[in-house]
Amino acid sequence: MNNLKRCPWCGNDKLYVKYHDEEWGVPLKDDRKLFELLALESFQAGLSWITILRKRESFREAFDFFDPEIIVRYNSNKINELLINDKIIRNRLKIESVISNALLYLRIIGKYSSFSNYIWKFTDGKTIQNNFISISQIPARTELSDLMSKEMKKYGFRFFGSTICYAFMQSAGMVNDHLVNCFRHAQLANPK
Repeated sequence: MNNLKRCPWCGNDKLYVKYHDEEWGVPLKDDRKLFELLALESFQAGLSWITILRKRESFREAFDFFDPEIIVRYNSNKINELLINDKIIRNRLKIESVISNALLYLRIIGKYSSFSNYIWKFTDGKTIQNNFISISQIPARTELSDLMSKEMKKYGFRFFGSTICYAFMQSAGMVNDHLVNCFRHAQLANPK
């Protein structure tokens, strides 16, 4: 590991550091990747993100690489298959939420032409640049995540409360919550 200054939450775990350095806070506009993130964030509810990251490849395989067109056709046999898969989080409500959220995701694409267009409208298509100096300053939720969560719940999305919504926004680069002394903050604040 190099000596770059990072946000302290990633610690020294190689997987977490790689995620911090290469993914977290990078603006994500690809619809399929946004759906995957939406699904994984819903599985995170009540758990740590590193737990989800360690199982991400298994989730991808189990959920047909998060292809919503396939997921909306899941039946009780597929749900039971997922419930006995010890490589993923085996929570029936979360599994069923991914299936119902896939249908809602497809409806949003029908209305907005892309999921990215819908999600990014909350920030006017731009990353909100925060300038936190301490991890204690980073909120768990904001008025904007409250609004986004409320609107998504009106559509019927499940496991997407304001705290999960804000974590989604951070990961998808809708907000830059890297600490100002983290090497990624400046890179993401001033993309080339």
